[in-house]
Amino acid sequence: MAMNHATALKVGLGLLGMCLFGYLMGPPLYWHFMEGLAAQPHLQYLLTLPLTEQCFLCRTFDGRTEALESQLRANMALLEAKKIASQYQKEADKCNSGMETCEEAREKAEAALAAQKRLTAMWELRARQKGWREGVAKSHTHEQVNVQTA
Repeated sequence: MAMNHATALKVGLGLLGMCLFGYLMGPPLYWHFMEGLAAQPHLQYLLTLPLTEQCFLCRTFDGRTEALESQLRANMALLEAKKIASQYQKEADKCNSGMETCEEAREKAEAALAAQKRLTAMWELRARQKGWREGVAKSHTHEQVNVQTA
């Protein structure tokens, strides 16, 4: 009888411990579980249906899930393509900007060359008016020596 009494006491204490654990941990676990269900409205709906309807809806839901996953993959591929296209567009814009800068520099260089040619032509005209001929070059220092001796 002492053995049965000790066993009954252990079972009673174990049962009391489980009840106490359920009493303390039950409400937080329940609310945590319900918040998880609230985030998944289709699961909450499934829990309120009879088992036969749940099986039917699960098969239907699996088909929809595959369609949604396929749509998600397509959307992700589209976003990736848009991202790559945006990167290429940025590179093209940089290239166009560089080309415009080079074109502007070329136009400025052409304008400077044209101005230099005009200036050279003006000086050549003045030199011809003063007697300069192409191919005949006198030393400037030789002319100064002649001027000083005279």
